[in-house]
Amino acid sequence: MKLEQRHCTRQGVALDRAAIATLLHEVPGWSVADNVLARTFTLPDYRATIAFVNAVATLAEHEDHHPEMTVGYTTCRVSWTTHSAGSALSDNDFICAAKANALYLNQENA
Repeated sequence: MKLEQRHCTRQGVALDRAAIATLLHEVPGWSVADNVLARTFTLPDYRATIAFVNAVATLAEHEDHHPEMTVGYTTCRVSWTTHSAGSALSDNDFICAAKANALYLNQENA
């Protein structure tokens, strides 16, 4: 099952380096540094940026897994980590990253 079709679990389990490397291939545009999975999305204007932020916020509420977001005029940096896994990366982070990628592609094609 594709990552964007899965749902977050209540308790994320920390992934090892091999699992992170494998999952990273499934979320184009994302990178890992210091146990944080992050990507900066570029959007056409401020209105589109805020619409994307709101879409990611809705996704986060639905999955009960919340990112840090930094918002600029035409950019939004989204970063995920799993606090319940000792601020390490879990499947939940990659699931939400894949869902954010799908939101971004839908917004680009709208």
